[in-house]
Amino acid sequence: MTPNRPLLSVNGLKKHFPIHGGILGQVTAKVYAVDGVSFDINRGETLSLVGESGCGKSTVGKAILRLYDVTAGEVYLDGDRIDNMPAGKLRPIRQRIQVVFQDPFSSLNPRMKVRDILAEPLINFRMARGRKELTEKVGELMDKVRLPRDAMFRFPHEFSGGQRQRIGIARALAPGADLIICDEAVSALDVSVKAQIINLLADLQDELGLALLFISHDLATVEHLTHRVAVMYLGKIVELADRRTLFAESHHPYTRALLSAVPVPDPTAKRQRIILTGDVPSPINPPSGCRFHTRCPFAFDRCRSEEPLLRPVGESHVSACHLDHVPGGQVIPVAA
Repeated sequence: MTPNRPLLSVNGLKKHFPIHGGILGQVTAKVYAVDGVSFDINRGETLSLVGESGCGKSTVGKAILRLYDVTAGEVYLDGDRIDNMPAGKLRPIRQRIQVVFQDPFSSLNPRMKVRDILAEPLINFRMARGRKELTEKVGELMDKVRLPRDAMFRFPHEFSGGQRQRIGIARALAPGADLIICDEAVSALDVSVKAQIINLLADLQDELGLALLFISHDLATVEHLTHRVAVMYLGKIVELADRRTLFAESHHPYTRALLSAVPVPDPTAKRQRIILTGDVPSPINPPSGCRFHTRCPFAFDRCRSEEPLLRPVGESHVSACHLDHVPGGQVIPVAA
């Protein structure tokens, strides 16, 4: 391990799904689900990947996990390229990258007791010798996610949704993972339970030095957990910044629109709501130029013809937009 090297590096990641049609089943079109995504995650850091449904954020997570083979681009784990690694050599990678799924009701085997669910990765990666040590390690995992040890002898249906998600987190911790991908891990939970799971993840990160890729559409949840935020729209990252900068000084019009929809707990607070018109374009036939120009209130001719690249707009803050904003909230075009 190199201290200054990112734990995970994603460079120009693309995932296109072919659409087959006709009598011979030929490829007639493609779904451009992820179309050139790049980011790094450092050890002990949380990067949140946010955006509305269908923008490709879950596909990014699955491509990193090698549940999907990538169309193009590179994925590195601690300097080792893993996107083109043969399936037979993925075993140590799967030990270091784990996932917590969205639905705690369907991600656990209903016919297995919790002890067996948590013991499975320990056995698979040979992390315990004998039944006694295995039971002890399962007990330690139950302690880490704040569940009573005697609960390991119960079935998943005997737990609440929040408790099942704690079991899912314990299963991800079992192999000693460096990176956990949380794919909408709290979206199916009640507000109070959601807060408990977020606090648990933060505590585990501090205790174990975990890196987290937190995939979510809920910016209010992201604000309390993340270090940096990457905003996706139609298969591309349109803005990336640290948490404070993004929530206080967002640059991209799409990010501003998302933030304007976040509920404010103070009923006397006034916030201008940005209402986007039109529907999200199809990823089968994305617009030319900036993919957001069909819904952007500030779009001009250059936006329709030239695709904007991520460019610095502040310290550790990049945005893919042809616009620049100046104090006072004005928006002006950047010189070509």
